[in-house]
Amino acid sequence: MTARRLLAFLACLVAVGCEESPRPIAPLSQSGELVILTVNGPATYFEDAQGLPSGFEYDLATLFAKELHVKPVFVVTDNPARIDQMLRRGQAHLAAAALARHFDFPGGLAWGPSYLTTQHQIVGRAADPRPKSLKDIAGKRIGVIDETVGDYLLSQAPMPSVPIVRLPPETSTAELLDQVARGELDYALVESNRYTLARRYFPQLEVAFNVGKPVEYAWLIAAREKKQVLAAAVPFFERLRRDGTLKRLVDRYYGHAAKFSAIDSGALLEDIATRLPKVKPYFEEGEQVSGIDWRLIAAIGYQESHWDPGATSPTGVRGLMMLTEETADRLQVKNRLDPRESIVGGARYFALVKESIVPRIGEPDRTFLALAAYNQGIGHLEDARILAQRSGLNPDKWQDVRQVLPRLAQPDAFQTLAHGYARGFEAVQFVDNVRNYYDILERMQPRAGPVLAVDPAPQPQVSSKADASGK
Repeated sequence: MTARRLLAFLACLVAVGCEESPRPIAPLSQSGELVILTVNGPATYFEDAQGLPSGFEYDLATLFAKELHVKPVFVVTDNPARIDQMLRRGQAHLAAAALARHFDFPGGLAWGPSYLTTQHQIVGRAADPRPKSLKDIAGKRIGVIDETVGDYLLSQAPMPSVPIVRLPPETSTAELLDQVARGELDYALVESNRYTLARRYFPQLEVAFNVGKPVEYAWLIAAREKKQVLAAAVPFFERLRRDGTLKRLVDRYYGHAAKFSAIDSGALLEDIATRLPKVKPYFEEGEQVSGIDWRLIAAIGYQESHWDPGATSPTGVRGLMMLTEETADRLQVKNRLDPRESIVGGARYFALVKESIVPRIGEPDRTFLALAAYNQGIGHLEDARILAQRSGLNPDKWQDVRQVLPRLAQPDAFQTLAHGYARGFEAVQFVDNVRNYYDILERMQPRAGPVLAVDPAPQPQVSSKADASGK
């Protein structure tokens, strides 16, 4: 186990009782623990930039445990095909693993309420002629992950002469798509939700057509204490739909990826190969002086200038991080067109912006709100948080604040706020883009260890009147 994985595992033990290997579970009333079986992946459970557990299924299951007034304990398996066996053996109360509800399992297992819809799709290379049905791909190799609903659909469909390549159950959607991108397979059958998250890494691929009807995601619940878990799950999901929590979670984990285009992804992947190596040392230096993951700094820089040190806008912002002259002066950046000075200055400034966010706000909302403030200014962010509160939304949650940010450009809203008009819709796009760029950089440039910050030199305070990037 690497030092980073060890630190993440220890943090997981403290935070949620995550375990590396399953054990027979005790009754909820005795243990006070809800044991949740899941898998590692972008749609389920993963380690975030702070080394803490995150993910759509993680958040849902954690909220459910809170509803039951018990502690969530996550058991991560590397083989999704083992989930039903582990549940039948009593090693977890339920499985929250983006499971497509399609057929019933034996052994007393039961499906919980549906909470998300997905569609199986044939994906191929965009440069190839686009087929319209399985008949059009006769003789082509279709890849599918073994023992999945997609595998079942292919086995039941009236098939032409199509070689089906079944990959092991532990194969990720990204690994399957990578084989298509490299020409080892002609097509892949994948779920639309998983493809949404993975497609940013494969701009050369596109959806050809749908297969079968839409299916629903649901938790698979073990026989042990099934009645109690089901009785709580039904009103739990009804409440999440009614109060908007489910919609906010879907938007948090899928929304930004759904808005990203193949052109955006392709340009970034090309620039990672050609432009990034020249400036990567400066981003890494920026991490050392700020404690901010260098890949997040790089994502901000890419959104600002596409890593062009000579970038200049009509409004006077300049350099790779597009700093205003005022911001550069406060950060003691003498030459905004010098890539090292611009990057290190921008990293220090973003750290300051992040520190100015209300201390009670945790991650990842803290980072997302800081990104919006970097783009629009602290004052406008605070105005948006006031609007969120007026609208009955949570001003500490990014998914709520993003709903009202565009209203900063509407007179009926900005005329009632301290800092007036702002192009809040641009802040929403800024945050979405930076998140996508960061996700791609995280995949393409994996880090060797955790973020370690040194004490930065004394820095100026963030002004609520100044726009962080000068736009």
